[in-house]
Order: sequence, then structure tokens, then C-alpha cells
Amino acid sequence: MKVGGIVIIVALGFGVGHGDAAQLTAPGHATAVPWLLALVPVMFSYAGWNAAAYVAEEVRDPARNVPLALGLGTVAVVVVYLLLNALYIYALPIVDLAAVQNGRLMDTVAERLWGHAAGNLLALFSIVGLSASVSAMVLAGPRVYFAMARDGMFVRAAGRVHPRFHTPAAAIIAQSVWSSVLVLSGTLSQLVSYTGFAVVLFSAIAVGALFVLRRRDRDAPRPFSAIGYPWAPALFVAASAVMLANEVWRNPVPTLTGAGLILAGVPVYYAIRREPRA
Repeated sequence: MKVGGIVIIVALGFGVGHGDAAQLTAPGHATAVPWLLALVPVMFSYAGWNAAAYVAEEVRDPARNVPLALGLGTVAVVVVYLLLNALYIYALPIVDLAAVQNGRLMDTVAERLWGHAAGNLLALFSIVGLSASVSAMVLAGPRVYFAMARDGMFVRAAGRVHPRFHTPAAAIIAQSVWSSVLVLSGTLSQLVSYTGFAVVLFSAIAVGALFVLRRRDRDAPRPFSAIGYPWAPALFVAASAVMLANEVWRNPVPTLTGAGLILAGVPVYYAIRREPRA
């Protein structure tokens, strides 16, 4: 429903909105350093396409359906992202887009395309859209802590399944509490800086682990393979490394704060590590 709503907004925006197609081809340039800096929140906005892997254990025929979901999810996110950005530029010049404050992008674009009433309506749509994202991550995120707990890498309680609802209830509650703390402790921009750095870092580590697994476990069964190996994952890891280095250089305070928070988990990990369940 959320994706369908976005497609309708894009269609109406280009069809009956008061925009300017000339803005899509307006001259301009971007230097490498700020462009790389902008890619970190871009990667953050793409995060979530990979969440199907978090619930692979609960998917029917995962060897077929997980890679299919990952592939379709990636294509869908790319298409929706490009369409929305094209609509934003159609509605507002780049300079005006850069001046939008306090996360009011969608309603500001709607006001320019269709008037003030539409802006209020699209602001409501944004809230509902965020709720949909929260709902998705309530489903996917706790499965990570659940799996970590089963493997002896997180507190044991997170690996418990609720006797009635058959869900990792303790992991869901833990994520809810920690998410609330983060939301109340900083602005949207700060949270994106903290978590965007972590998203790029751990995505690079996860993809880099593919090379280790291929070398260490040569004969392990592999129901599906990475397309474009080794060049595609190598390019991803290299690009992520460049983005991370640029982020530390240009945006050091929130980046290093986020890195410090991650490092604070290392002693906790060694304190609670135990043998995985049989």
C-alpha cells in the first residue's frame, strides 16, 4: 500500500502537478567530497531491502524466495527512489530543495505541486509511511537479536519465544526501548549521521565476509550465489570504504560518536558470549 501510494503521488505529480520539467536538466555540478558525504544518508534510505534475509528461517522455500525477494526489493527501492527524487526536482529547484528544513520535504513538494491542502494531506501520508517502516522493522529487526542470542552472542532472554504468540517477544521489547531512547536523544539529522555510518560500515563488513566464507568454506553447500562475484561485491566494499573515510573526515563528531557507541558493545559481547544452543 505504501509503495502504491508513492507511485500514485509520482503519477499525479507529473500528470497534474505545477512543476517545471526544465529543472530536471538544469545545469550544475557536484564535487567529489560532498557527493560522497551525501551518499551515506542515501545508503541509509536504501536500508531495508535486505531485511528479507533476517526472516529467512520463517520463509517457505528460502533457497528460492529469499534471493527473489532481495532482487525484487532492490529493484523496487531503486525505481521508487529515482522516481521520488525526479518528482522533488520537478517540483522545486535544487537550491530550494536544499533549504527545506525540519524533515518537511514531502509536504513542501506537495504544496508546490498542488497547493496547501495537498501539503497537509501528504504530511499525513509521510506519517503513515513512517509507521509502515516501523511495522516492518518490528518484524525484521528483533529476528537478528533472536538469532544472535541463540548463537550465544547476545543476552539469553532475546532468544526466548513467546509461548502464546510464538514471537521473540523479549527482543521486540528491547528494540522498542532502545529505539525510543534514540528518537528522544537527538534530531533526525543526528540520528541519520549516527546510524547511516553504521549501516554503511556493517553492510561493507557483511559483503566483505563473503570473500572469507568462499575461501574458508570452499565446499559448503550454497543454494544460491552472489551475482557478479567477485567484482560486484569488491566494488561495493571499496565504495563503502571511500564513503566511510569521507564521512569521518567531513563529519567527524556524529560519526565518531556512532563509532564509539558501536565499540562500547565489544566488552559487552565478550561479557555475555557463551556456547550456542545445540
